[in-house]
Amino acid sequence: MSQKNRVILIHGLHQAPFIMRPLAKRLQAQGFDTHQYGYRSMRDSIAVNSQRLNAWLQTNHDPKQPLDLVGHSLGGLIIRDFVSYYPHWQISQCVTLGTPHLGSICADYIWGLAPAVVGKSYLDALDGTVAPLPDNISLGVIAGDKPQGLGQLLLQYHNRKLQRQNHPLLDNYRAHDGTVYVAETKLITAADHIIMPVSHTGMLVNSEVAQQTSYFLKNGQFKR
Repeated sequence: MSQKNRVILIHGLHQAPFIMRPLAKRLQAQGFDTHQYGYRSMRDSIAVNSQRLNAWLQTNHDPKQPLDLVGHSLGGLIIRDFVSYYPHWQISQCVTLGTPHLGSICADYIWGLAPAVVGKSYLDALDGTVAPLPDNISLGVIAGDKPQGLGQLLLQYHNRKLQRQNHPLLDNYRAHDGTVYVAETKLITAADHIIMPVSHTGMLVNSEVAQQTSYFLKNGQFKR
């Protein structure tokens, strides 16, 4: 089996590196060298977490060797910020899983009700104001449409509010993974986008999600 790029896996809000282990093991079986990167999702801003990822790579990775980046939820926004502000790394492919690229309505409600629950991850990230994707970055986006998770209570409330208002965007905010709307994952500058029948956390242990992630890392597009 030929040597493939090193893959840095970045977890989401309220998570830790071990949550990415099932996906890491499946990518390793495909020949990838993986590392589960950990960061403080609530205590530090997206800028600080990008800076620390850069510092970690400076110590642990040869800049001449290409990298692949895979991020779940907030981790995908850290990828967005990182590739924008640290362009000297050779980034081959990026994949995001359940990442609210356009901002998170669920996080908007939490920020208004109990901002400590999302911490510093909201500003410049979950609020939808993360840095634009550079033209040279190939990004594959995986979204889930299995509505399971605590966040669905807020999303159901939001949908009822839109329905009462006869809001023209109501149809855009029906499909979600229990935390993030499919519509929030769509980024016009992404190389590819695919919707899979998985929940926000369930996608991390789903073998087909791992297969699609691997396929994009190898081919720059999802398998159809």
